Amino acid sequence: MKNQLTVILAILLFFGTAGFSFAVKPGEQLSDPKLEQRARTISKGLRCVVCQNQSIDDSDAELAGDMRKLVRERILAGDSDQQVKDFMVERYGNFVLMKPPLAVNTLGLWLSPVLFILIGVGLFWHVSRRKPQTKKPIDTDETEHRLEEVLNKMKKN
Repeated sequence: MKNQLTVILAILLFFGTAGFSFAVKPGEQLSDPKLEQRARTISKGLRCVVCQNQSIDDSDAELAGDMRKLVRERILAGDSDQQVKDFMVERYGNFVLMKPPLAVNTLGLWLSPVLFILIGVGLFWHVSRRKPQTKKPIDTDETEHRLEEVLNKMKKN
């Protein structure tokens, strides 16, 4: 019974922390839980510029750690969530946002998936509309004649 309880507790502990990010080091965390929660929420919306597919909250990259520290410094300085995001965008550009705004300079980010799909559909349409190349039927008499010539040359050599 004691072993079963230990296994159950281990499973609950494992699955209970499955969504928890281990990228944030204990020394980085703010002592005020409300401020720390704000920092974590903001960090989840900011992209690691090294990893590019992870938020700074999830990334173990050194630069992501520096970015998390900047977020916490700005919060401690009294900045609002939007001011922290604006500061990070000013420093790293719109790319740092996990959901960049639709603007002239971010149109490429928003339109590139659609463009790639359209190119793929266009290529598929072009290839499927091509006429299949028909092969010339084999003339068996001509083939036999050529084969005899080759064999005769081989016999002479």
